[in-house]
Amino acid sequence: MQHAVRGTQSALGQSSGGMQSDQQAALDDHTIATWQVVREKLRAEFGATAYRYWLEPVVLIGVEAGVARLGAPTRAMRDWVTQHYLDRIQAFWHAEDANVHFVEINIISVSSGVAQAAPSSVDMAPSSAGVAASAVGAKAPSKAAVSAPSAPVSGGVAVAEPGFQPQASGRTAIASMSDDGISAALDPRYTFDNFVIGKPNEFAYAAARRLAEAESVPFNPLFLYGGVGLGKTHLMHAIAWHIRRTQPHRTVIYLSAEKFMYRFIRALRDKNTVDFKDQFRSVDVLMVDDVQFISGKDSTQEEFFHTFNALVDQGRQIIVSADKSPSDLEDIEERLRSRLGSGLVADIHATTYELRLGILESKAERQGVELPQRVMEFLAHKITANVRELEGALNRVIAHSQLVGREISLEMVQDVLHDVLRASERRVSIEEIQKRVAEHFNIKVSDMHSARRARAVARPRQVAMYLSKQLTTHSLPEIGRKFGGRDHTTVMHAVRKIEELHSADPSLSEDIDLLRRMLEG
Repeated sequence: MQHAVRGTQSALGQSSGGMQSDQQAALDDHTIATWQVVREKLRAEFGATAYRYWLEPVVLIGVEAGVARLGAPTRAMRDWVTQHYLDRIQAFWHAEDANVHFVEINIISVSSGVAQAAPSSVDMAPSSAGVAASAVGAKAPSKAAVSAPSAPVSGGVAVAEPGFQPQASGRTAIASMSDDGISAALDPRYTFDNFVIGKPNEFAYAAARRLAEAESVPFNPLFLYGGVGLGKTHLMHAIAWHIRRTQPHRTVIYLSAEKFMYRFIRALRDKNTVDFKDQFRSVDVLMVDDVQFISGKDSTQEEFFHTFNALVDQGRQIIVSADKSPSDLEDIEERLRSRLGSGLVADIHATTYELRLGILESKAERQGVELPQRVMEFLAHKITANVRELEGALNRVIAHSQLVGREISLEMVQDVLHDVLRASERRVSIEEIQKRVAEHFNIKVSDMHSARRARAVARPRQVAMYLSKQLTTHSLPEIGRKFGGRDHTTVMHAVRKIEELHSADPSLSEDIDLLRRMLEG
C-alpha cells in the first residue's frame, strides 16, 4: 500500500478513502517544520552520537489541544528520553510554538505492518534498560542494540498505515511547561500512585493528597519537612501533577527557594520588580521547595514574606518544604517563621525497615525485575540513610545484573555494593556521637550544647567535636550549630586540640580509640 507522503509530511491516520483524522490535520507544515527545528537544536546541544542513538528514533505523532505527541519504539527508549531529554524538548518546542504546553511521549510499535500504540504497564520510573545505562555510567548502547523505529519514519515524522490512531496505553511520559518559564520541570515519576506509604510519611501523604484534591484552600500554607531523600520533593511534584491534570484552569508554579531568590535578584538588577511581583502574586498555587536556602538572605525573605501575604489574602494556596520545622529554621525572620508555621505542618520521619522493604518491592515491580526476598530484606536492613540511596543501590544491582548477565543473589549484591554497604555501616550522626561521648565521660548530653567551660565538660565536648569531624561528612559550621550554635573556629580549635592530645596523652588517646570503635561498630 502506498503512503501519501509529500516531503516530510505524512498522511497520518488517512484512510484509502481519503478520510482524515484530527491528528492528521494537526500535522500541518508548521507542526512538521517546528519538529525539524527542535530536532536540529537537540542534535546541536547533545551531539551527533547521543542524537543518533536516542533522539533520531523518536518520531512526531501530532499536535492537538496544546499537546505535542511523540512516539518512541521501545519502553526503554521512551523512559531514557523522558529522563534525560524531555526538559530540553519542551523548552525548544515552546520557544518555537507558544501554543504547545505539554510534550507527551508514547510507545509505538508495528504489528502485522500496522503501527500501534504499544501497551505500557510501567509507571513513570525509568525502565531497567534506562537504569542500567545511567546507574553505572555506561555509554549508550551501540546502534545495533537500539531498536529501530517501529513505525515508518520520514524526517522524524510517523508515517502510519491507514487507520493508525496512536494513543497512550497505560502511562505515558508527559511533562508540562509553564507559559512564562518560571516553573521548574516536574519529574513524571513523582506521582501519588508511585508514593509508598508507611507510618513515617502517612500524615504528610494524607495532607498532600487532601490539598491536591480540594477545590478550595483547606489549610494555608502546607509545610512539609524532613531529612534528605525522605519524599518531600516527591509529594510536592505529586501535588502539582494532580492539580494540573484534574484542575487545568488553575495556574501552578513549582520552583526551589534558590531559584526564587535568583529570579528576585535578576528582577532587582534589571529594575523589573513590578513584573516579578505580578508573576508570583497572580498564581493559584505557589510551591517553594527547600525554603531553608533563603536563610540569611534578608531581601529575599522580605519579598517572599510579602508574596506569601498577598497570596494568602487572595485565598491562593501556598506549599513549602524544608529540612526542618518552621520553628527550627535558622537565620529566618521571626515574622516569616511565624507565617510558615501558621498552617498545617507535616513532618516526614526517617524510614522504617517495613517502609524501606515496601519501597524496594514497589520499585522492583515497576521495573519488571524479580528480586529474591533475601536480597530485598538485606538491602532494607543495611541501607537506612534515605530513599534516594536505597533506590540508587537497587538500580545499581539491576544494572550490573543486566549488563554483566549475573543472577541477582545475596552474594552478588554484597559484591556489587561493597562500597555502599561499607559507607552505610560506618555512617554515624552527630547526635549519636554526643550521646556516646556523654555516656563515656559521665556528663549530660545537654552539656554538649551548654556554655559551661569547666574542664570536665569542655574536654568531652571537644572530643565529640573531633569525632564529628572524623566520622561524619558535616562541615565545621554544621558541626558548630549542633553544639549549641558555636562558631566554626571553635570547632576547628577543638579538632586541633584533640589531635595534639591524641599523641601526647595516652589515656585520652585510649578513650578516643574506644569511642571510635564503638561508633563505627
